[in-house]
Amino acid sequence: MRHLDLDLEVSLEKKRLEGSATLTVERTASQVNAPLVLDTQDLEIARVEASQGSGTFQPSPFTLGAPDKILGAPLSIQLPPTADQVRIHYSSSPTAAALQWLTPAQTAGKKHPFLFSQSQAIYARTWIPLQDTPSVRMTYEAHIRVPQTLKAVMSAEDNFQVDLRKLKGNTIGSVPGGLPILVGSMAQFSFRMTQPIPSYLIALAVGDLEFIQLGSRTGVYAEPVIGAKAAKEFEDTEKMLLATEKLYGPYRWGRYDLLVLPPSFPYGGMENPRLTFATPTIIAGDKSLVSLVAHELAHSWSGNLVTNATWSDFWLNEGFTSYVTQRIIEAVYGPERAAMEEILERQGLMETLKTLPERDQILHIDLAGRNPEDGVTDVPYAKGAAFLRHLERAYGRARFDSFVRGYFDHFAFQSIRTSDFVSYLTQNLIGSPPTAGPNVPVDEWIYKPGIPASAPQASSPVFTRVEQQAQRWISGQVRAKDLQTAGWSYHEWQHFLRSLPTPLPEERMAQLDATFLFSQSGNSEILHQWLLMAIRNDYGPAYPKLEEFLMSVGRRKFLRPLYAELTKTKAGRLRAMSIYRKARLGYHPIAITALDETLGLDKKQYN
Repeated sequence: MRHLDLDLEVSLEKKRLEGSATLTVERTASQVNAPLVLDTQDLEIARVEASQGSGTFQPSPFTLGAPDKILGAPLSIQLPPTADQVRIHYSSSPTAAALQWLTPAQTAGKKHPFLFSQSQAIYARTWIPLQDTPSVRMTYEAHIRVPQTLKAVMSAEDNFQVDLRKLKGNTIGSVPGGLPILVGSMAQFSFRMTQPIPSYLIALAVGDLEFIQLGSRTGVYAEPVIGAKAAKEFEDTEKMLLATEKLYGPYRWGRYDLLVLPPSFPYGGMENPRLTFATPTIIAGDKSLVSLVAHELAHSWSGNLVTNATWSDFWLNEGFTSYVTQRIIEAVYGPERAAMEEILERQGLMETLKTLPERDQILHIDLAGRNPEDGVTDVPYAKGAAFLRHLERAYGRARFDSFVRGYFDHFAFQSIRTSDFVSYLTQNLIGSPPTAGPNVPVDEWIYKPGIPASAPQASSPVFTRVEQQAQRWISGQVRAKDLQTAGWSYHEWQHFLRSLPTPLPEERMAQLDATFLFSQSGNSEILHQWLLMAIRNDYGPAYPKLEEFLMSVGRRKFLRPLYAELTKTKAGRLRAMSIYRKARLGYHPIAITALDETLGLDKKQYN
């Protein structure tokens, strides 16, 4: 595949995308008579046509293979030898894993339905027939028809540029002053992405949206009721963009905008080029969680520009991005905040490693016969970033910055494997044999479980003071109200909670809650940490808030640990199942799959 042209109508009533995908394909000499094989999952294929150049499309024979539970069904198309375009007429399933169709009640505004996609890792095939692998990059165009009351946006140029051409049932009228308007039920939005991207970065959202400019190249899309709040939270986005360019070279995607999705979005953010999809759970009111914005922005260099060729190389996307994130945070908010975030990240990694088999503690993970989702843990993110920080501290920041910038330039708009990175690293930084200076155990970092003993550790005087306060309370020297917590940031509160032991008696949990109002926290990360503690200590007064949180938030990072913790006791499992029965249909299909597994449910039987 070299180019994709989508022509789709969004049917909110039927929960389907209906239309066609036209693919421009390139053959090699050995593939003249080979069929074109595309990835699909639960797509209804109506017919297939092929043409050469701008010629007439003619019917082309096709077969849909037996479905695989992970990969879906291969669509095999027998093309004429000279054909270089193929058009598939199809519709998606109402249960497509990439798509979530929300009722008005599930949105912030409560007035209009909402649709959004999540194509990573291999879910693009559930709404587009294509070669759904990060090793294949393509440009794309799209024409999306939606109800006139709604707007469509995509990971592409021309967002909010409605196409006023006449549609079935529509006429073009005007208002006083001569401005054109659509009269009818449907509006068409047209998009184009001129840089080649992998399939998992194709993204679509439809809803009641407004746009607020943040800077000359940055802005935020959101439902009108949360637009101003989101814009205030993300007002430093342009500063982040400028800081990243100073470190790693020009931003190559034109604009960088954010779309705030309803709370059922299963991730913190998704780095769709030109339009990051973001969870509303990062809107804390004090910019304490905007490192997620920095993370998704960093993907514009690591992931979108230089992409993992297979999901076993996922750490190339996420390890580099997590490292660059902290460099952005340091540049915009200072080294102390960056150090605190590094420590919190390492704490999370060490907890994760306790739960993973050794095969899943490896950066270059073996995913043969497995779902790529199995590799989405803290390992590619936090261990990958720690490896890169080890290289930075061994060879010096200036030299390592030059290396990273050269790496992005050298592999720009390419999909690469871990072996490509290692070769480039050897040739351009460490040498062969390694040059004088500290020896970083590259093979141990990439191909072995755990963390090398030589890995550097961050330190924070601020966190040291937090630990001292925690110890005073643990030892009974002071009551919670006498702790010196004035001016603490989210990072300090998070570290404080993680510093407390388990078990804690209910009266001590109650003392903390009454003093610091953890059960009422508007910071989703603090609230999540507190609710985990509440489950572990069977702190009953927090259970109503736990149910409210699980019913209203769809972010998988929060859901899985809370449900998993509940299942560790008989009473907790009963509580988990009671909540899940009510909450399940409000979650995204990706979150449902993960939680069904966490709770040991058979999806077909449960449905």
